[in-house]
This record gives sequence, C-alpha cells and structure tokens, in this order.
Amino acid sequence: MRGLKMVTGFGAVGGVSLALALTVFANGSSAQTDTDTTRPPVLATKAAEKAPIEGTQAGLQDWVKNFRARALEAGIAADVFDATMEGVTYDTEVIRRDRNQSEFTKTVWDYLDTAVSDLRVQNGRDALQKRDTALTQIEAKYGVNKEVLAAIWGLESAFGTFRGSDSVINSLTSLAYDTRRAEFFEAELIHALRILQTGDTTLAQLNGSWAGAMGHTQFMPSSFQEHAVDHDGDGKRDIWGDDPTDALASSAAYLKHHGWTLDQPWGVEVRLPEGFDYLLADRETLKTAAEWAELGVKDTRGKAVADHGPASILLPGGAEGAAFMIFNNFAVIERYNTADAYVIGIGHLADRIGGGGPIQHDWPRQERALTFDERIELQERLTSAGFDTQKIDAKIGPLTINAVRGFQQAKGLLPDGFASLSLLEKLRAP
Repeated sequence: MRGLKMVTGFGAVGGVSLALALTVFANGSSAQTDTDTTRPPVLATKAAEKAPIEGTQAGLQDWVKNFRARALEAGIAADVFDATMEGVTYDTEVIRRDRNQSEFTKTVWDYLDTAVSDLRVQNGRDALQKRDTALTQIEAKYGVNKEVLAAIWGLESAFGTFRGSDSVINSLTSLAYDTRRAEFFEAELIHALRILQTGDTTLAQLNGSWAGAMGHTQFMPSSFQEHAVDHDGDGKRDIWGDDPTDALASSAAYLKHHGWTLDQPWGVEVRLPEGFDYLLADRETLKTAAEWAELGVKDTRGKAVADHGPASILLPGGAEGAAFMIFNNFAVIERYNTADAYVIGIGHLADRIGGGGPIQHDWPRQERALTFDERIELQERLTSAGFDTQKIDAKIGPLTINAVRGFQQAKGLLPDGFASLSLLEKLRAP
C-alpha cells in the first residue's frame, strides 16, 4: 500500500473515512472490467474526474445477475446472496463522490488543525479515561499503545459518533458495478457478503461510509475478515455496535500484525541545522538517532533524540515546515492509511491525548494545496523537463517527490521535494 500518498479523503475529518484501504483511491481498470459487458464504459484516470455517470438501475440489475455466479463460486451461499442483493439500488451519489474525491485536498497543516484540534484532544482524553479498562487490557494483550488506538478511533469515527449510515452492500454494489475500481470493490463486496453469511452482524446493521468502511475504526470488509477479533467474548466480532471494544481490539490486532513496537514513537519533531543536506530527508535514508545528532539533527529542546531504532527525516511541508524523525511505527500506521498527513494526525493526536504538547514549528501557510488538475500538470511539466515522474496520476508519491528534487537541484533550489504551487509556477516559467 506504499506509494499512494495523496493528502485527500483520509479519516473522518477529511470527509471520507477509508481506514485500511486507501487503495480504494487507486486508479485503473481490472481484467474483469474488460470482460464484463454489463458495466459502464471504462474511464481513463484523467477523464474520470469529470466524466458523466453512465450507469443505470437496469444496468446494475443486469450486473448483479452476472455477478451472482462469481459470488457463489467464491463460497457465498445462494440464499444469502439472493436475500442480500434483492433490494440493491444504484447510488449515483456514491459514484459521484468516488469520481470526485481527489479534489477534496488539504495541506497537511489544514488537516492537522482539524484532526488535532483542542476539542478533539480533550474528547480523546475523555474517551481514554472512559474506556481505560478495556484499552489497558487491549494494550497488554496486543502490545499496541492505547493512546494510538484512541487516536484512530477519534479520527475514524469521532470516538464512535459518526460510524457511517450508508448501506455497505448498496455502496459496494454500486462501486463494483462502476468501472473505476471494479476489481477492488467486487472483492470487498464478496467479503461483505461473507460477513453476513458467518453471522457477525445483520444486513440492517451492516452500515458504514459511502465507500464501504465500517464501524468505530472503519475497517473495509477484507480487513475485517483478516484482522477483526471478538475481544469481549460474545461470539461475534462486532465493530458496529455502541460498544467499541471489539473494534479497538481489532485495530490493535491489525497494527500488531504489521509490526507495531510498544512505546516506540511514530516520530519526534526535530530541528534541522543550518546547511542541512536536504537530500538526506528521504524515507530510504535510515540512520540511528545518534548518527542524526552527529549531523546536527536534534529535538526541539536541542537534545539528541533517544534511540528507538533506525529513523529517517520527513518534511511534510517542505523546508519551511515542521521536520520529524520517524521510526518504524510510522510505517505501521501507514498500513492503516498511506497519506502522510493521516499518519502524522494519528501519531500527534496520540501524543496529545497522552499529555504531549503541540507541534512547535510553523507551516508554510501561504501555500495552498494543489488541485487535481494542478497535480497532473506538475507531473506532466516535470516529465517534459526531463524529470520523469513515471506516472501521470495526480498522486504525489515517492516517484514524483524524487522528480521534484531533481528539478530543484537543477535550478539551485533547496531539494526538499515539496510539491507546492510556487514550484509549479517555476515549472511554468519560460
């Protein structure tokens, strides 16, 4: 799931809650799309953002009939399929939101202003206190810090307040019928049918976000099948009900599976020395905290960061923004959602819930987020200038960041890899 770093639609505060599945936002068609003639026409990445919605209710019903054989072959019982799919309708609002989600873009600082607001921090501390017994037990069993679990709960559903009210089956059926992410959503739909078949919940309770993320911590159906647990011992893995215990334990199980280290920080805010080599601020450049200290990278108090294992330097707002020394737990949270802003939001909210202070360095607030069209233009101009981004997909991931660095070096700029509007304007200059 690495490489899909788009500061868009991450977590409940970003407008779309898609925990464990930012791959939902990956563009491209599937092999099934090419052979299933009941779906609407395939859309290219760039055109899809503004394309008309061509699906229909009649077309959806034809697709459901065609899909039935594939579902049964995957192990879904005929009676479960027929009873569940009988009343599905084509939700054009879901398709519209899926097509346009990449326009809902925020800078990392705008996201953090909401994600780690004073109110959310206080609500997180209250939630931690209210659920401390369960969270302490979960922390002891899975080795995942309870503050991090509380932070995930807070960003994904506002501590259970907004778990989503859309029918997961209806949403996934509409998205699987569409062509943009057909293979992914069809697989998720089969997993959702399997959840009903195994009896963890009922069709009436199987609700979530518009894209199928479910419960207190917004699992997609596939992640539910792989990682959800029955922590309270009632015989069901219930992430939808008012009691968040199973959902919090399921998130802990997920993070443990992906290598969470108890009490290792996700990252530590640091100060970079004058003359710092910004080419070292790269995820692939790993050094111990002591080695970074020898290069002048210290914490905000001017002291060497404690040794928590290999670390890299992250500049989510470029050279003018806050800098972080990040450890392996950053990559573990990234498995939940790959956007850097989301990972920092979870980590920083957890720190604040645990009594830590705010980020000290300011951000380049004079910069705004690039639109979808501007991200496409940035990639096209970089590639035309000889700095190949390898993909023109509007995703500012490692390949585009490397291309930005190359351009910055060639122009004598600080090579911080920050894809900003001011950088795009430099590319536009004759």
